[in-house]
Amino acid sequence: MTDRSHDQAVSRFAEHFASTLVDSGMPRMPARAFAALLVSDAGRLTAAELAERLQASPAAISGAVRYLSHVRMARREREPGARRDVIAINENWYETAVTTSPMLTAEHTNLQEGVKILGDSPAGDRVAETLALVEFLAEESRAMMQRWQERKAQLQSRQKR
Repeated sequence: MTDRSHDQAVSRFAEHFASTLVDSGMPRMPARAFAALLVSDAGRLTAAELAERLQASPAAISGAVRYLSHVRMARREREPGARRDVIAINENWYETAVTTSPMLTAEHTNLQEGVKILGDSPAGDRVAETLALVEFLAEESRAMMQRWQERKAQLQSRQKR
């Protein structure tokens, strides 16, 4: 595969992956920026590099980076003495994505309040069941990430051999 055809294949993959993120609820530009960071060898690009790769305006990139920072999937960094920020993918972005889902965090408190307000009623029962599901998902997410860390360590151990 030539360098040009490889770059095109990587670009197609990144756009396809971004589309999957959009279909899952992520806004389009943050999804495209995240995918671009994910497929870059260094896992980090300047805002200008992101804008060039995505053919997007600096304002669109700024908004995308703000979103990715807010959900802890990427962060802004500045090298000592450098004049430009670099946007870097958070190393364990997937842990944040799995364990800090809005459904598993902010909604928990709201659901608890709903159970109190609705009390012993059919609606209260549905909200209580939803709360139990959210608590279950949160517990399972933490356990799943622990299992992932163990598997990741095994994979890294095999790769070093």
